Amino acid sequence: MNSEANARRIAMVESCFGSSGQPLAVPGRVLVGEGVLTKMCRKKPKARQFFLFNDIFVYGNIVINKKKYNKQHIIPLEEVKLEGIEDDGQFKNGWFIRTASKSFAVYAATSTEKQEWMAHINKCIEDLLRKSGKKAVEEHAAVWVPDGEASVCMHCKKSQFTLINRRHHCRKCGAVVCGPCSNKRYLLPNQSSKPLRVCLHCYDLLSTAKNSNSNDKDKPVGGNADTSGEEDSDDDEEEKGKGQPDTHDTPKFYGDNERSDDNH
Repeated sequence: MNSEANARRIAMVESCFGSSGQPLAVPGRVLVGEGVLTKMCRKKPKARQFFLFNDIFVYGNIVINKKKYNKQHIIPLEEVKLEGIEDDGQFKNGWFIRTASKSFAVYAATSTEKQEWMAHINKCIEDLLRKSGKKAVEEHAAVWVPDGEASVCMHCKKSQFTLINRRHHCRKCGAVVCGPCSNKRYLLPNQSSKPLRVCLHCYDLLSTAKNSNSNDKDKPVGGNADTSGEEDSDDDEEEKGKGQPDTHDTPKFYGDNERSDDNH
């Protein structure tokens, strides 16, 4: 592995995130590839900068293209499962990135780039699990249904959403629901140490499963689920400045000879 080139690349990523990001340089870590993908956020699709390492997947908001990013997110690859999405109208070349705590959809610019991204990510996951001896995570968080895809509550099918009657998301199934249809909380340890909003349907299912299996990790919690601000995705804020790239750059993937294990 060209350790000097790899170290320079990782240092560049760290400098682009600045003090808002976590240190990324650790022994044995290799930057495998990088590029822009369109992430399906709660309100609309948005461009995000992604960095694939041999053990983590990092993404952030683009403040200044290729120079400055913020709102860094780090996903351990051993928790990741990929699932392709069939093309649907304007949404093409996409796949789900599923983890126990958060799942979401991303889209590449071309089918070739989709194949490249998925192949490289899956190879890193397979290599990581093989070396660690761990098993792949079986339970993953639901992908949130985007706000725009639901004008009425997906549970009662009656309540129309307005500026006053806000949309909420069930943390178990990802459905867009009204307040009365999601006024219960349930402890989902993979997602949070605090009880989370769930729809009435999922609450009933989880409670039934809990009663039949006393070892279930998920626990019901009563009370009203309304809180201020909890619904907003932590990376769904509007970007300030003109960070979105004007032209498309193909993703960069660094050669297999640079991804080999340092210990070999």
